[in-house]
Amino acid sequence: MKKALLTWFILAGLVQLSRSQEILLVPENLNFQSETERNFWQYGEFNPFLLFKAVQAERTASEQAWIEVVEDLDLKASRKKSDHQFLRQIFEKTHQKLLKKYEQHSTFNSMLSEGKFDCVSGSAALSLLLDRYGFVFDIIETDYHVFIVVDLEGKKAILESTLPIGGMITSPTEVNKYLESYRPEKFAQLKSLNQGLAGPDIDYGDHSIFRKVNFKQLAGLQYYNDAIVHFNSQAFGLAIDQLSKAYLLYPSDRILGLRELSIDMAYKTYGYEIKK
Repeated sequence: MKKALLTWFILAGLVQLSRSQEILLVPENLNFQSETERNFWQYGEFNPFLLFKAVQAERTASEQAWIEVVEDLDLKASRKKSDHQFLRQIFEKTHQKLLKKYEQHSTFNSMLSEGKFDCVSGSAALSLLLDRYGFVFDIIETDYHVFIVVDLEGKKAILESTLPIGGMITSPTEVNKYLESYRPEKFAQLKSLNQGLAGPDIDYGDHSIFRKVNFKQLAGLQYYNDAIVHFNSQAFGLAIDQLSKAYLLYPSDRILGLRELSIDMAYKTYGYEIKK
């Protein structure tokens, strides 16, 4: 435990957040998969880095790659000539060291230890770094994808974490084209509650979600993604546990909807009722 706490304090210095902090209130009835996960939630001040690590926290993840990226970028930040150049260095360095292999529903821990990532964990890594270096940006949630819009020298730039080549979009025409491809359609509804946020190739026709999320809500979406894995394998109890944590972080309709569906499926499949 002492070693784990020491690691947290070291990383606290490498994850300096410019946004206001808050205390994360943890209900006693939450079910955690491990003591490590519980410790991440009960750290005190809301710490996005630790909360991103909380999903599948029982899997040991080394922070060495993260530390190397931050130390390298700190040096580059002290020598940067323009925000545009430095943003590209952030994007490229993150893919070189952290985002190595796309895999749907990969967690932040999988990214740290194995280089596996999806749009949620990839966007989490990029957004933590953008915040550290003072960039103004928005994390955008859509029906089945997450990406980042950066205010770059008065213009918008897209950071698409799942595309290591061509994933930093700066041309105004291409930026507008990208954004328009995700704009919500009037009266559109989310087609699938148990389809996770994965990547830009998934398209079910209608677009119902296009909104900004913060670090806390993004952490909730990672729990939502993990719950979908359990739901699709019919482990409804585990899905409900993950969705309860997801909803606490991000009380969205789709998280609540999948939780209610999981409760109903648990009863229909196994004949036991789980209290809402």
